[in-house]
Amino acid sequence: MKTLAEQLDILTARTVDLHSREELEKKIKRSIETGVPLRVKYGADPSAPDIHLGHSVGLRKLREFQDCGHKVVFIIGDFTGMIGDPSGKSKTRPSLTKEQVMANAVSYQEQVFKILIRDQTELRFNGEWFDPMNFGDVIKLSAKVTVAQMLQRDDFSNRYAANQPISLVEFLYPLVQGYDSVMVEADVELGGTDQLFNLLLGRELQKDAGQEPQVVMTLPLLEGLDGVQKMSKSLNNYVGVSDAPNDMFGKLMSVSDDLMYRYFSLVLGMPDAAVAKLREGVADGSLNPRQVKDQLAQEIITRFHDADAARSASAEFAKVFSKGALPEDTPELHLDAETGLLDLLADQKMIASKGEGRRLVKQGAVKLDDKAVSDALMNLEAGQTGVLKVGKRRFLKLV
Repeated sequence: MKTLAEQLDILTARTVDLHSREELEKKIKRSIETGVPLRVKYGADPSAPDIHLGHSVGLRKLREFQDCGHKVVFIIGDFTGMIGDPSGKSKTRPSLTKEQVMANAVSYQEQVFKILIRDQTELRFNGEWFDPMNFGDVIKLSAKVTVAQMLQRDDFSNRYAANQPISLVEFLYPLVQGYDSVMVEADVELGGTDQLFNLLLGRELQKDAGQEPQVVMTLPLLEGLDGVQKMSKSLNNYVGVSDAPNDMFGKLMSVSDDLMYRYFSLVLGMPDAAVAKLREGVADGSLNPRQVKDQLAQEIITRFHDADAARSASAEFAKVFSKGALPEDTPELHLDAETGLLDLLADQKMIASKGEGRRLVKQGAVKLDDKAVSDALMNLEAGQTGVLKVGKRRFLKLV
């Protein structure tokens, strides 16, 4: 087992909030002396089937705890996933059915062990303790927190000040998440900076239950492909850890030059000095930013797939985007009858909706034989040939 000083250095690196370092040091010291690993809690609501690189920031930190000999308690929110939580947003996340949540949970279990060590992970579902509760139990739990406390959470206070609706269900969510910590007797809980209020509430509920309060540790939020908002499945600005290598590579190459350094640091865990050296090399011209980004994409793909897949994806990207060739897996289609452009793109899943198609046409992002389409209402003739392209990565060959 690593020494106390080594563990503190590793586990506190790249954290934002830590409540508190002294408590963490005390817990690690006791763990070393007794040989009993810390119980490190991390919760995830399976709102969609994919785990993305934003999640990997927390999962990497959990793996560091495991490498120091501790146990991860990974809670899948089958119960909380049916509630919906703003998580720092200005509106509630849509709730899901039990069937949707459980289907996504199965996918989660397959993906988290791309990073975590299975034998050092305790997998729990919070429906285990919430499903048997009756309404009286809920009332008793609700009595442990006040409205004034809830309004200390920034997104709630901002919405209240703006006269935007806040449901009682949303007030219950932090309470439910905090109660998870009581039920698993967490020593440490990790989360994004937008989860700080919920994590701290877990400490208070543990105190009320006579438990030693958990150490709260928050990690930076990873910006998505848009470079503005945090990576999110609902915003479709994410890179899934189970994305096909070619898709993953193309998405990562679209990341801005400024943002790629954050990905080196938060996704790959590259030391700050090494990240600074890359940044300096790009700034003084000794490094090509495209080559640095290629390195980033290959290292991430190697982590979640393998080195051969990473090299192949890099070569395919160069062939398609540098030399103008079509991807090897470009689908082909024969038009039997005259077809509207937007109908065709929607049928082939190249656009999410006709509204998106009209917007992309207006932006010049829809091309036929490398010429931008100007009329979203155009029709394609029966038997027409050519190559349709939407954005940078979606192709269809008409034969």
